[in-house]
Amino acid sequence: MKKTILLILSVLLSSLYGFSQINTDRVLRVGQNALYFEDYMLSIQYFNRVIQAKPYMAQPYFFRAIAKINLEDYVGAEQDASKAIELNPYLTDAWEVRGVARQNLGRNADAISDYDHALELLPRNRQLLFNKALAQQDTGDLSGADSTFTSLLSFYPGFDSGYLGRARLHLERADTAAAVADIDKALSINKNAVNAYIMRADIAINRDSDFERAAADMDEAIRLQPRQPGLYVNRAYLRYKLDDFFGAMADFDYAIQLDPINEAAIFNRALLEMETSANDKALVDLDRLVELDPNNTRAYYNRSIVNHAKGRNRQAVADISKVIDEVPDLPDPYFLRSELYRALGEMRLAERDYNRGIDLSRKAQKMADSFGPGEIAPEQAQAPARQPGDSQPHETSAEAARRFATLLTVADNAEIHEEYNNSAIRGKVQDRNLHIEPASWMELAYYTANSELRPDTYYIKEVDDINATRLLRYTIRVTPEVPSLDSDLSASHFQSIEYYNSYLSTHTPRAIDYIGRAMDFMTIHDYSSAIRDIDRALALTPDLAVGYLLRAQAGYHNWQLDERPSADEQQDALTRSTLRRKALDDILSDLTKVLDMSPGMAEAWYNKAIVHLALEDYTSALAALNKAIEIKPDMGEAWYNRGYVYLRLGNERLGIADLSRAGQLGIIPAYNLIKRMTK
Repeated sequence: MKKTILLILSVLLSSLYGFSQINTDRVLRVGQNALYFEDYMLSIQYFNRVIQAKPYMAQPYFFRAIAKINLEDYVGAEQDASKAIELNPYLTDAWEVRGVARQNLGRNADAISDYDHALELLPRNRQLLFNKALAQQDTGDLSGADSTFTSLLSFYPGFDSGYLGRARLHLERADTAAAVADIDKALSINKNAVNAYIMRADIAINRDSDFERAAADMDEAIRLQPRQPGLYVNRAYLRYKLDDFFGAMADFDYAIQLDPINEAAIFNRALLEMETSANDKALVDLDRLVELDPNNTRAYYNRSIVNHAKGRNRQAVADISKVIDEVPDLPDPYFLRSELYRALGEMRLAERDYNRGIDLSRKAQKMADSFGPGEIAPEQAQAPARQPGDSQPHETSAEAARRFATLLTVADNAEIHEEYNNSAIRGKVQDRNLHIEPASWMELAYYTANSELRPDTYYIKEVDDINATRLLRYTIRVTPEVPSLDSDLSASHFQSIEYYNSYLSTHTPRAIDYIGRAMDFMTIHDYSSAIRDIDRALALTPDLAVGYLLRAQAGYHNWQLDERPSADEQQDALTRSTLRRKALDDILSDLTKVLDMSPGMAEAWYNKAIVHLALEDYTSALAALNKAIEIKPDMGEAWYNRGYVYLRLGNERLGIADLSRAGQLGIIPAYNLIKRMTK
């Protein structure tokens, strides 16, 4: 099916641009636009088209490799990067991209070779040195990695990730003191380095068993990444170790709210519920685990214990029997089933299981003895967790504590080597440190991202009037968040463009037809084509407010994309700045026309404020946001951006108040910013 979709897209692109007359520079640019906005599958179709027309160009292979890396197609990315290198061996970025692909494939030696080649051309490139050091470490060349980190940090003494990478190296060498020194150095450079807090928490646990200090660091990590469920699971473990059962439960609850199928969070919440005798709640969680994974022996084991506590011994026998069938050499399940049979009055079966448990326990002890003091035999390490306070007399407090070793460990979230996955590769936005920026443009779009916390679409009368005509092929929505398209949706909009092409060639053009095709162009990120169609619509209907609103939107996205230097742009800095300023002035002019026709359109005031923010005209931005909030007081994005403006102007009191209101209206980053400002 996927191949069919890709073929359809290829044919549509051929129709849209015309194979013999394709403007490869333009198609390549639009493909980069799609890459920038994370529509990777769509961008690949554009790059395919350029490759078909000019297979001797290196750039489309290079950009397609980036798209494939972000889709985790590392094999395909390596192939494309290799082709780009074959066509242009001086394209340094292609060597880096191929190194990244190979590093993700575990071929670290090959990755190092690519990085070395790129470093011959750019010997002080920060990301290349960093990636090379990580690859050297993964190949076991610790001294080589140390040397590369030393060079990296001599060139870039303010590179916090470099210190964290070297800290990971120190930990592998068991030099904890040196690792802590590098982590502290990274935090002195960047107090928002999430990985630093996670790594330091891990060290506090494993070196000093200092759970309180580890919890403090985990608090900082959560402050910076409040939407990462694994961090809450980790902190729940720490709170449990500090006897804060209520706090641990709250963290499990929120982790599951963020990720409803997080099995580690659900399982450990069930364990905590069992420990606090909340058996009904534990049963719900264990049922959910079995539903998610019918082979989860730990869930069956603990559900058997809960059913036993509730007097449902037949159900308990059924569950524990599944565990015994799966792992027949563990003693504990036999002891539990023995007790269940005894409760049911089936003494012969109870005695049989008890004797079997004793035999297996003796064998397990012999194996444990052979591993030496303090080491755990594999069977014991895999044994299902037990609960304190249940009817099993042989459970110790140490075993109860070990139940929480099934949590996602701190180390699991401290994978510094993840940095190479997308670093310095445009097309995938991954703000680990949650850069503070305004809420996004209020879009007219065909799709919107769902949100349970706030409206996923707003109402504009003029848009509703157009939708009511039913002359468009899709319904226009007003949304602050537009999702990426999959192959099926992308294909449908190429087909829609073909429909309009055919219709407009055989009928008298109407403004609504140009608006419809412009919306399709905007959906596939071809903003220049969209602007041309909107110009045509406005020439036919000069009083079309939605037309000016759409043109402002397309112009703003073109302005965003113009942040990237293009190969055919040779303007000096002053000329470039002048052109970018003019683009923003034109956008403001369109929004002003909208507001002249519809002064009560809060979304236009809101978007006008975003343009003023881009111009760093905070006073005008504040005035526009005041108007938007006055018209539509439930627009959380406007409250957030006004809070942002107040903070930029130094008014923390009003800024925090507005952010609080934004959070109340469902804008989650508001709370993160409040914490960072009030720390």
